[in-house]
Parts: sequence; structure tokens; C-alpha cells
Amino acid sequence: MAAAGEEQRRNAVDEQRRKAGPLHTDRGDTTIEETVVQKLAGMATREVPGVYAMGSAARRAFSAMAERIPGAQTNVSGGVVVEKGELQTAIGVSIVVDYGTSIVEVSQGIRRNVIQAVERATGLEVLEVNVHVTDVHLPEDDRQEAETRKTPELQ
Repeated sequence: MAAAGEEQRRNAVDEQRRKAGPLHTDRGDTTIEETVVQKLAGMATREVPGVYAMGSAARRAFSAMAERIPGAQTNVSGGVVVEKGELQTAIGVSIVVDYGTSIVEVSQGIRRNVIQAVERATGLEVLEVNVHVTDVHLPEDDRQEAETRKTPELQ
């Protein structure tokens, strides 16, 4: 009788460990900050063809100014919002798409890439990846930017 009770207890403990996920083991816990998930999701999003930039216009302008500071690092988590629990996460990304690309295909690619990258790297289950398209990058935008750079600055 005692052996059956002990086996049931062990089975319950094993089941609890499986539910706790790979980040919580009998040898210790692993915690992951939201910024880690943001960076992983940002990098995975940028890898998808058709993604021109991330974030809103204001966010992109701020990032462009910050990157001009010597020694500054590129902000790969801009345009990414994360809600994270101990075992699961939900991710939102804001993007600018290239003109002529399918927003449906780009968003599907983002979901696939982000889920794969975050789950593989962190062990967290990604419940959802919401994609918010904030703008479309037009070919004329590149020409206007190039002309602006050629114009000498007044001193």
C-alpha cells in the first residue's frame, strides 16, 4: 500500500514538472526578462522579406537620432511589445512593409519566424504574435532621402 502511494506522489511530482516547463526543474529555475523576448522577436521580424522597418514613425525617428551617437547600439527591440508570464508569452510587432509585398504573406512569415525563434531560444510557449502595419515604404521615399543627404547643410 505504501509503495503505491509513493509511486502516485512521484507521478504527481513528475506531472507538475512537465507542466512547469523546461525553465523550472528540480535543479533550479531559469527566468527570462521581457527585453530578451523583445530582442529575439525584433531580430526574427527583421529577417522576414518585405519588412522595411519596425515601429511607428516617431519611434523610427528617435532610433535614427540615437544611432548617430558614437558608441550607441542599434535598438533591435523597437516596435516590439511583449506580455510575458512564467511559461507563456504574447508578442506584438509594429512594422513598415515594402510597397508591392503581400501584407498577408509578410505577417504570416513574421508569426512563423517569431514563434520559432522565441520558443527555440527561451522554451516559452508563444500564444500569439500580433502584427500592426504602421506604414508602407514607397520607392520614392528612398529617392527623397538620397536627395536630402546630398544637400549641403547650412552652417
